Amino acid sequence: MVTLDGRLQAALTFSCRLCGGDVSGEFVNLGMSPLANSYVLPDDANRAEEFYPLDVRVCPGCFLVQLPELRSASEIFSDYAYMSGYSTSWLEHGSRYCATIVERLSLSADSQVVEVASNDGSFLRFFQQRSIPVLGVEPAKNVAAHAIEQGIPTISEFFGAEVGGRLRSDGYAADLIFANNVLAHVPALNDFVSGLAALLKPTGTVTAEFPHLLRLIEGVQYDTIYHEHFSYLSLMVVCDVFARNGLMVYDVDELTTHGGSLRIYAAAPDVQTRSQRVRALLDEEVRAGVRDLAMYARFGERVRESKRSFLEFLIREKRVGKRIAGYGAAAKGNTLLNYCGVGTDFIDFVVDRNPLKQHTLLPGSRIPVYAPEVVGERRPDFLVIFPWNIKDEVMEQMQSIAAWGGRFVVAIPETVVLP
Repeated sequence: MVTLDGRLQAALTFSCRLCGGDVSGEFVNLGMSPLANSYVLPDDANRAEEFYPLDVRVCPGCFLVQLPELRSASEIFSDYAYMSGYSTSWLEHGSRYCATIVERLSLSADSQVVEVASNDGSFLRFFQQRSIPVLGVEPAKNVAAHAIEQGIPTISEFFGAEVGGRLRSDGYAADLIFANNVLAHVPALNDFVSGLAALLKPTGTVTAEFPHLLRLIEGVQYDTIYHEHFSYLSLMVVCDVFARNGLMVYDVDELTTHGGSLRIYAAAPDVQTRSQRVRALLDEEVRAGVRDLAMYARFGERVRESKRSFLEFLIREKRVGKRIAGYGAAAKGNTLLNYCGVGTDFIDFVVDRNPLKQHTLLPGSRIPVYAPEVVGERRPDFLVIFPWNIKDEVMEQMQSIAAWGGRFVVAIPETVVLP
């Protein structure tokens, strides 16, 4: 007899996007959630939203942590609300990256730089200012149009093997391709990396930044899980997918961005030698248990305890009449709010600097989003920083809340009221 648990397990199994095996290992189930960037317009406030399972699994064969493709990438990314240019700290990160990689690869006016998932072109502008030819590839047409208006050459397409080969034929063979925080967004990983290999010059380098799975687990960063993040990546898995498509990861930097990210450097195998830093980090991952399904299964209870911590804070403070608002209409905040079942019963409103998000409602929770000036008008007692990865930037921008005794709060990995 097949038990209910057995039937559920079979229903949740899907094919791995890297190796093709059955993805059946347990990681974390965050329940049902709308798409994290599907902000609701006021005129649609009375209409139903579509919710999808946010049940993350791990492949027992290659250990890629992943979600099934419940909505296609074209449905999620063709029109997009995020623009990187609104984060001061992220722009500073881009400026530093440009200066470092230009020197490391000796890039010049004779070089070609391509950014895949170039967003509003903020990072490419740093290369352009050095007279280095650039090209952006950005699938979201509204964001690509903004980049073009700012003078950044951009094509609006989903990148893969066909696009990479065509761009090379069109004269854009690249000395440097960089792809920041896009690997996780790609449902067809092999096709995407194959496109990088097709576009790269024989002696060129690819760099890619992505949140490090190991740091996600250590920091209980479950709010970085949402439907547009199809994969959650270890260095071991990234080395695997690049090797499958003719490129070798030869170096790696550990970054503080997004709660702990990696920047990998990849090239043709005969061009570079793998660094000791790559070997050391691969060894660290093995010691941490990236090849042990039990390590992944333990994550769920830590997530549930983090949820309890946040709800206890909200219940305690609302019962004594405190006003609570949020900063940042971020995708990670939407995961947190929907998983915890929090709406305007706990969070009065959220503010964000991005005009595309202002005067909308957060998906699922339906919390209204305003400009940051509203914080000064309504004077909440607590301001929950949903993009906790830039909390120092937010606290500096919003330091005026101290005038009425306002306090900042972060909810990951556990809820803390900041001094």
